[in-house]
Amino acid sequence: MSYKIVVDSCGELPETLMKDEHFESVPLEIFVDDYHITDDETFDQAEFLRRVRESPNCPKSTCPSPERYMEAYDCAAKHVYAVTLSARLSGSCNSAQLGRKLYLEEKGEKQIHIFDSKSASVGQTLIAMKIQECEKEGLAFAKIVQKVEAYIEEMNTSFVLETLETLRKNGRLSNIKAFVASALNIKPVMGATPEGMICQLSQARGMVRAIDKMIADLVEKTKNPQEKIFAISHCNAPKRAREAAEKVKQMGNFKEVFVLDTAGISSMYASDGGIIMAV
Repeated sequence: MSYKIVVDSCGELPETLMKDEHFESVPLEIFVDDYHITDDETFDQAEFLRRVRESPNCPKSTCPSPERYMEAYDCAAKHVYAVTLSARLSGSCNSAQLGRKLYLEEKGEKQIHIFDSKSASVGQTLIAMKIQECEKEGLAFAKIVQKVEAYIEEMNTSFVLETLETLRKNGRLSNIKAFVASALNIKPVMGATPEGMICQLSQARGMVRAIDKMIADLVEKTKNPQEKIFAISHCNAPKRAREAAEKVKQMGNFKEVFVLDTAGISSMYASDGGIIMAV
């Protein structure tokens, strides 16, 4: 195996990539009060959402340890890449960097690069797929790092929330704002700053209008769509996600459009009914 791509579990992997020996998902941990969840193939989204609804507290997460990343790097692959949740949202990127340092100190030289996605969820998925595309082209390690870092700078990630409860619980939105927004059925269209922080891009009344606005914004921002993959993930909203995918196909001539269900950490961020898009 000439290369390996390590993705923390905020990045959903399609089934084909989960079965691909070149990929490994490193799980984060989630806590809803005293209930502990490992964000891996055992994650039960329905049970998680039920517990979140019933808890007055915001769910919390912990990132993989440096030792867990080091374990993932310890393989026969000559080139190793890690794709992490935005460093502005989680300690996963820092942990991956520390794991690299530990590996080099204990095991010796190896080409390992950590990509701060400055994104989350399917944004990470697209980055991992871009790495594999470059590896299949036979590019040198340094060239792949350069191309993928440039890809990250051009990528856009947005999401629309059905409920503002998680934002209210974690202090990102006041109780009054949350109440008014809910009463008026206002849905915020959220995105990422160039540094990878969450920001509000716009808003609309109702999910349909908010999703339409998000799609239009992403299509408008995308250069050379015929060369790009448009990714959508959803938290317990398959019909909504499929309808959004059809709209994307009608509005932009993308190389591919695919839909995934959110894993644990993405479900925590998106909340029940949320839609995440990246291109």
